[in-house]
Amino acid sequence: MTLADNESARRLVDLLPLTLDMSELNGNEKFFYLDTELPADPYRPGQINAGDLMLYGDSCLVLFYESFTSGYSYTRLGSVDNPAGLGQALGGGGVEVTFAR
Repeated sequence: MTLADNESARRLVDLLPLTLDMSELNGNEKFFYLDTELPADPYRPGQINAGDLMLYGDSCLVLFYESFTSGYSYTRLGSVDNPAGLGQALGGGGVEVTFAR
């Protein structure tokens, strides 16, 4: 995973390692609400790519496993370097995901 060069990503690193029970949403993403708020600098990316790791609001961690267009605003945290097979690995329901340094 490559992290973004911003305060939000740096604060996320401070929380690692994290093992999260991420929930399914919309057939294209997994999400989890953190117990802590991260600094947010939202923008509308328009195009979401499989492997994008974003922050929705200031505490919702979102891992996208499908590419699509979106009108929602997110803070970029980083992206999975090789997202091939990510959708298959994450499956269709909730999944436990570990983020580590």
